[in-house]
Amino acid sequence: MATDHSDAASISPSKEHVECKELDLDVEFGGIEARNKLERKLLWKLDLRMSMLVLIYILNFIDRNNASAARTRGLATDLHLEGQQFATLLSILYVGYIIMQIPSNMFLNYIGKPSLYLPTCMAIWGIISALTGITTNFIGALLTRFFLGFVEAAFFPGAVFLISKWYKRDEIGARLAILYCGNMISNAFGALIASGILAGMNGVRGQAAWRWLFYIEGSLTVAVAVIAVFVLPDFPTTTRWLTDDERRLALKRMEEDAGVGDQAETEQGGFGHGFYLAITDWKVWWFAVLSIAQVIALSFVFYFPSLTATLGYNPTASLLLVAPPWVYAVIFTFLWARHSDKTQERFFHMNISNLIGIIGSLISICTMNTAARYLSLFFLAQSYSALILMTTWASNTFPRPPSKRAVCFSLINATQQLGNISGSYIWPINWAPSYRYSYAIVITGYVIAITMTSILRQHLKTLNKKLEQEEQEKGITEKGFRYVL
Repeated sequence: MATDHSDAASISPSKEHVECKELDLDVEFGGIEARNKLERKLLWKLDLRMSMLVLIYILNFIDRNNASAARTRGLATDLHLEGQQFATLLSILYVGYIIMQIPSNMFLNYIGKPSLYLPTCMAIWGIISALTGITTNFIGALLTRFFLGFVEAAFFPGAVFLISKWYKRDEIGARLAILYCGNMISNAFGALIASGILAGMNGVRGQAAWRWLFYIEGSLTVAVAVIAVFVLPDFPTTTRWLTDDERRLALKRMEEDAGVGDQAETEQGGFGHGFYLAITDWKVWWFAVLSIAQVIALSFVFYFPSLTATLGYNPTASLLLVAPPWVYAVIFTFLWARHSDKTQERFFHMNISNLIGIIGSLISICTMNTAARYLSLFFLAQSYSALILMTTWASNTFPRPPSKRAVCFSLINATQQLGNISGSYIWPINWAPSYRYSYAIVITGYVIAITMTSILRQHLKTLNKKLEQEEQEKGITEKGFRYVL
């Protein structure tokens, strides 16, 4: 509780700060109309460049999930996989992913150059992914998957941290939803790309089709990485293509959003101070455990081709059936996250999505009817929006200082991978085709997530009351920072 109070105090505006703010809010930009015009221009430029993150995320997940598609077309046979070895190939990626996330984001915050750092990591993971195609046994594939996760760890927490450096609380939810849409698009169209390669490349130059899958998709990742260097922005203080007015406005937007500046006004201590602040705030660990439960509930994502295969169609048709639920999920998630931003509400939006996921799971448990089970996949796919809203909620909850925020994102996301590791083992082939036990575990994850967010919401509501009381005691009339509920 002490940590909560000090964090809140560090972002609460003083009376003097509010008075100054009222005097010179937009004068430096030529008035409110000139500022609004400049802000629209700035956001347009940012959104255009940030869209590269969506493409990178699509390739990130395609490179991560192509093993699932390759499984259906000879990977397991050619690598002589037995028992749980394929599940181990999926889960080992997250071991490297966990190890690297926190030091990676700390380093990114330190150097301030995501336009160089993220594409460099991307090129390396593309090369490693392509090398998976030359493996001939379980050990070789295990090593490439481990190092793939080790390097891929830089991207997602780094991308979320980069977005949080530019966008305000009422803007970030929609942007994170768009970023996550890259993940869902990869689930949809990654399967389509995989079906084309797997159906048409078998035997070309004496190579199995699943090997070409890794060669082609890994090479594409490296090519996009080179382009990303020239497109991605850095942080507001280090981006070169901003005008002076745009830079000052970008920094001022962040100051207004949290009631205090983003970097110079909040950073204290040395390189590891943000790490200390993050690990001593219990809310970070609460979000971390919550994310494990939420990811276990979403473990069906990595086995989606296997779930559509239970519908009774041929391998190519099964891969094509993966796409429609995820196309629907992209549309639903974007609209749902925008509504969450507009209303500045996270709890109910997140858990309505979870409840729909529970309904989908119950349908799959109760029937083997083809139409009903395919409908359930739509219900399950939309529940991915709950994870997006949880990430947005975490961003709203840990606004300052940036070094702490960087560690918070990476720590939560790293811990979250424990859910991915365990989730890799809850869809064994001997539970097919009904997967009733798997769906029961998924429902348990949903229920835990709903329970934990209920407790979190109540706590943040209490903190908001304390912040309001402090402002009244100090005679501050303008509403300052509040935790989003």
